Amino acid sequence: MFTRTNLRLALATATAVSLTGGLLTLSAGTATAATPAKYADDFNGDGYRDFVTDNLSGGVVVTYGTATGPGTTSKTFTQASAGIPGTPGDAGGYVDAFGEDMATADLNRDGYADLAVADFTEKVGTKVGAGAVTILWGAKTGLSGTGAVRLKVTAHARYGFGKEIETGDFNGDGKADLAVANGVDTVYVYRGGFAKSGSTGAVTKHVAGDILEPTGMVAGKVTKDKATDLYLLGQGYHNDKMTQDAWFLRGGSTIKPGKRTVVNSSDPDYSPTGVVADFDKDGYGDLAVSDILYNNKAGSVVVWRGGSTGPTTKYRITQASSGVATGATTRDYFGSALSAGDTNGDGYPDLAVGVPYEKVGSKEDAGGVHVLRGAKSGLTGTNSLWFTRATAGVPGDASEYENFGSLVRLRDIDRDGDKDLLVSSNHYDPSVLLPGTAAGINSTGAKELNVVAAFPQ
Repeated sequence: MFTRTNLRLALATATAVSLTGGLLTLSAGTATAATPAKYADDFNGDGYRDFVTDNLSGGVVVTYGTATGPGTTSKTFTQASAGIPGTPGDAGGYVDAFGEDMATADLNRDGYADLAVADFTEKVGTKVGAGAVTILWGAKTGLSGTGAVRLKVTAHARYGFGKEIETGDFNGDGKADLAVANGVDTVYVYRGGFAKSGSTGAVTKHVAGDILEPTGMVAGKVTKDKATDLYLLGQGYHNDKMTQDAWFLRGGSTIKPGKRTVVNSSDPDYSPTGVVADFDKDGYGDLAVSDILYNNKAGSVVVWRGGSTGPTTKYRITQASSGVATGATTRDYFGSALSAGDTNGDGYPDLAVGVPYEKVGSKEDAGGVHVLRGAKSGLTGTNSLWFTRATAGVPGDASEYENFGSLVRLRDIDRDGDKDLLVSSNHYDPSVLLPGTAAGINSTGAKELNVVAAFPQ
């Protein structure tokens, strides 16, 4: 969150997912922790947020933060790294997906953030595609494979345990928990505290019922209680049609299944992205979820408003919405990447929306990113911003098939107190940092960074 996404599909469908500080989300490592990490992604406890991404080759790369942003120290972990269980590479006919989803939190409350790494394709014993989730522990020297442990679960062939993972305080007891969805229909919630021996608190199972093949999971505070809530995204089936659905799970001492809604009534998206933020500042977290297949793949974002007992009404925003700079055309995939944060200090979270297949001038699939404003009525196109490689100040030139905006993240990257926007075209080339100011994101002083905009938010 991270936020969470099937990163291998990101290059094809350009999607991303997770949550960011400053929103209605849990910062794991909580107030009742004995020595909690200040940030859920500060792996070496130096007080700076770190950056961890999937390298699309069965590994994760951590870049350590500094007083001015991402530093030059990084390290890659794979299942070939010392201490990490499992075998890298082909997994019984599946492509190794170690690192395809990740979640961060100070799980054992020792002052260092830890990293949970999923591999839903992992072969466990003789069970092909059973899936596994591995925890790498933080320390003063940073993340290490030494002592890495797997979550305990009964292995079932092709169940894809670890298809989606999220951290949060799902029972509101002040300890970081870990939610894991398999690739069939079940969410497991592992309650804290966690120990380096591999032990956890109680584990509960929550069967999605009519939602099959979970494709996304989003954690955040929807109601006003202390517990983090969950949304499970996946394939539904209504009136003899496959649909894209979202299912609400309310956090609490007992996690309760709640409402379910249809995001797209005609086509399921197998790699949606979502984020929870209070866009209308009414005290309840709203779910913004991608629907890139809407209107012949022009794309959209569906917002499911939060309320006192869970989600309430919903609305849709597209490039045809009033004030949005670009028009809705076939195969734009508006909504492919989402990230939320208050970019102009008005107290309303805003939403960065990637449109990686947008035509820029004569350049097909050049791509770009919108910043939509939060407001009393919710997300709006009014006063929204639009950035591409052709925007003055942005390094480089708009080029065909670059897919700028495939990955986006809002975070105070340079640690000056304002939210910045990091935009990537892929997992290999440098990203573009669009600096934040008190008035909002702008392209003045934009520069390239060797950090991919795919880290948990």
